[in-house]
Amino acid sequence: MNQPQLGLKVVELRQQKGLTQEHLAELCEVSARTIQRIESGEVDPRAYTLHCLGEALEFDFGEENTNNENLWLTILHLSSVFCIVIVPLLLWSWKKNQSYKIDQHGRLVLNFQITMTLSLFAALFFMLVGLPALVLLNLDMGEGFVILASTLAVFSILPFIFIGIFCTYQGVVNAMRALSDKPIRYALSIPFMK
Repeated sequence: MNQPQLGLKVVELRQQKGLTQEHLAELCEVSARTIQRIESGEVDPRAYTLHCLGEALEFDFGEENTNNENLWLTILHLSSVFCIVIVPLLLWSWKKNQSYKIDQHGRLVLNFQITMTLSLFAALFFMLVGLPALVLLNLDMGEGFVILASTLAVFSILPFIFIGIFCTYQGVVNAMRALSDKPIRYALSIPFMK
C-alpha cells in the first residue's frame, strides 16, 4: 500500500481502536511526529515501522496483500452480476482488513448491490400487489381486460430484465476499470456505506 492510502488507513484503524497518535507512537517505539507524518502522507514508513504499525493496529500492511488484490477486486466487482448482496458482503467482510483498496471498492459494490436489491423488491412488490390490483379494478372491461392483463404481465417482467442487464454491465465494466486502476463508478447507487 502506498501513500496517501497508507496514511488514510493508519488514521482509520487508529481511530477505530481509540488510540491517540501519541499512544500509537509509544506502541511502535517511534516519535509522535513520525506517526503524524505517516498519517498525513508526507513519508513512507520504514519496513520495521510498518511492521510495528501492523501489529499495533492488527492490520497487515505488507506488500504480499497486493499480489492477489487485483484478483479479489475482480471477483468483488463481478459478484455484483448476481444481484445478491450476500456474495459481495461476505467477500468484503473477509478481505476488507487486508487491503485498503478492497475495503473502498467493497463499499462501492455493496452500495450498488443494496440499491439494486431495493429496486428488485420494488419491482416485485409492483408485480405481486400493484398488478393484481390494477387487474381487479378493470375486471368488467371484457376483451379490453385480456389486452390490459397481458400488457401488464409483460411490463411487470421488464424491470427484472433491465436490472439484471444493468447489474451485469456495471459489474463487468467496473471490474475492467479496477484492473486498469481507473476510478470506479456505479451509476444509480445510493451511498449507504461511506
